[in-house]
Amino acid sequence: MRTTTRAATAALATLALVATACGSDAEEAVDDAVDEVEEVADDAEEAVEGEVDDEPAEAPAEETTDDAADAEALTIGIVAPSAVNDLAFTQSMIDSLDRVGEERDIDVQVTDGTFIVEDGGAALRGYAESGLDLVIAHGTQYGGPLAEIAAEFPDTTFAWGTSADNLGLDNVFAYTVRSDQGGYVNGLMAAQITDSGTIGVVGPVEAGDAALYVDGFVAGAAAQDPAVSVNVNYIESFSDVALAAEAATAFVESGADVLTGTAQMVVGATGVAVDQGIPWFGTQSDQAPLGADIVVASQEYHWEVILTQIFDAVEAGEPGQVFELTFENGGLEMIFNEGYALDDAIRTAADEAIAGLSDGSLATGL
Repeated sequence: MRTTTRAATAALATLALVATACGSDAEEAVDDAVDEVEEVADDAEEAVEGEVDDEPAEAPAEETTDDAADAEALTIGIVAPSAVNDLAFTQSMIDSLDRVGEERDIDVQVTDGTFIVEDGGAALRGYAESGLDLVIAHGTQYGGPLAEIAAEFPDTTFAWGTSADNLGLDNVFAYTVRSDQGGYVNGLMAAQITDSGTIGVVGPVEAGDAALYVDGFVAGAAAQDPAVSVNVNYIESFSDVALAAEAATAFVESGADVLTGTAQMVVGATGVAVDQGIPWFGTQSDQAPLGADIVVASQEYHWEVILTQIFDAVEAGEPGQVFELTFENGGLEMIFNEGYALDDAIRTAADEAIAGLSDGSLATGL
């Protein structure tokens, strides 16, 4: 698989803003998070082949490649809201594409860091104009511009997630994830770990897989112990690392001794968790690298489970379908951090919940 990243990765630059927005505790927490992310970035950049350039998102440049290879490869353009190494939503897709690329000839172009929806729309339009086989809008927030662009380019195939809505267009796939399932397992464990009986949840915008994860977490905690208080703060941003750190700090000051959250801005919240030595539950990608001692477990998305189906459908000329990740189909996996000393009884309860959610004997209620 060949991958070219077209937009400058913004995660580390964003973290630099946190120091001016938070107090000393949050500043120290984010400094720790920066160190962790810098180490992860080196590994992530090695996994992304090709060069990183600063071309505008409006005009993704075409690659000069071997003609024979291009004749075989499925060409894909992906627009994502955050950095390819964010240890969250965008990286979950990039890692999955890497796994698909081990078995299939695909040529992937990535425009990352498009937090601004208008920039994402411009990048989608540029890819549509370039004649790629598939254009992926990896972000719930891109639904508005995608509806307009996909209608203008009926001969181009698009995929949009996370959503179960293909916008009523025959040339759009939709893909979503039952993130409430991993959220439920995380909530169940968190309710057993907390000593204070108070848990803090840092959410982005109340939409898509983020909202579903939060709702699943709340349901899992309530099922385990209704007396546990789960406080949720949607900061109304997928990208504001400083605000995520502030929200996490406020939870800790209010007595929370376990934290979780979702979306790419959680690096700010995990920094606070590391600084305070508070257990953290992750989702989307394995977030253990953000806190080797405090990350308990992470729900990891394996988009390759549905990507292979989408690619088959593209080649067969059959778009318009909706796909979903679940425990049952292997699209969701719980990654338990070996660096965290999780009680055996809690791990057993988590495994039983995963088995029940997989075979249908247990439901999240959502």
